[in-house]
Amino acid sequence: MSCKEFITKTILPIGVVVLLFFLLRPLCMEQGMFDWRKWLLFVGIPFGVQKMFFWMVPRGTGIGETVGILVLNLLIGGMIGSIIMGWKLLLAVITLVKGVFYGIRFVTGK
Repeated sequence: MSCKEFITKTILPIGVVVLLFFLLRPLCMEQGMFDWRKWLLFVGIPFGVQKMFFWMVPRGTGIGETVGILVLNLLIGGMIGSIIMGWKLLLAVITLVKGVFYGIRFVTGK
């Protein structure tokens, strides 16, 4: 396992999720309680909007319909992104376990 693979598959996804957790935490507080569903939706937007193949773009509508369609696009992107974020974190854990296994194997010389 190369250092570049370890950084791109393990450190960057975990770092982005931790950074987004601390940045978005104040938006997800309701009555002193942390709302995980809202956080998953917010943190999924950076992961999911880039994976969306279809954006609804309204033409000939007013500002209300345009903003509504934009919000719908962000909601769909957030839901897709929360699944992709979970998948990337699972891959980061698998890569980390594989790296530990290879490190132990390297140290013992077997």
